[in-house]
Amino acid sequence: MDTPIRCEWSGTDPLYIEYHDRVWGVPVHEDQALFEMLVLEGAQAGLAWITILRKQTAYRRAFDGFDPAVVAGYDAARVEALLADPGIVRNRRKVEAAILNARACLAVQAEFGSFDRYIWSFVGGKPIQNHFASLGEIPALTSESEAMSRDLVRRGFKFVGPTICYAFMQATGMVNDHTVSCFRYEPIVNLGNQATGQPGN
Repeated sequence: MDTPIRCEWSGTDPLYIEYHDRVWGVPVHEDQALFEMLVLEGAQAGLAWITILRKQTAYRRAFDGFDPAVVAGYDAARVEALLADPGIVRNRRKVEAAILNARACLAVQAEFGSFDRYIWSFVGGKPIQNHFASLGEIPALTSESEAMSRDLVRRGFKFVGPTICYAFMQATGMVNDHTVSCFRYEPIVNLGNQATGQPGN
């Protein structure tokens, strides 16, 4: 059986390959999952993404499944407990940012009805289908991620720079940045079309 063609960045680590094949680029519309990815992308700042993938299970345990309503209630004692947890990135600014982001997420839910409705508004509610031939063509940020970053910061979110926001958009399927030769490219296009009620290509 031939090995499928994948995006260059997926490498050879089985965990990375599974993430590429099953998660990256799949449209996400569930508030808790979106909040989780926003926190994890912020935690990744300055680190390799594979480091975060290896800690994802521990993160879910430590942060109560990334329920924003629960995380928003964490107090100083909980922060200290998290900073003593070897399963996560023990960076005080990142841990405290996750709590602030949970509180900001609740405010967004109250205003827009869901975090999903708010966050997907930056791409008009449907995935952007890119057509990149190589890794070198994929940008680190876009006008949409810059707009998202500005508004998130205005609302009190932390660790949400435009590059982090673009990585978040890629991960949650707001953009399809699988290269066109990748075996996941067309399935992701079709998932985006199904999510918006558009006919497949």
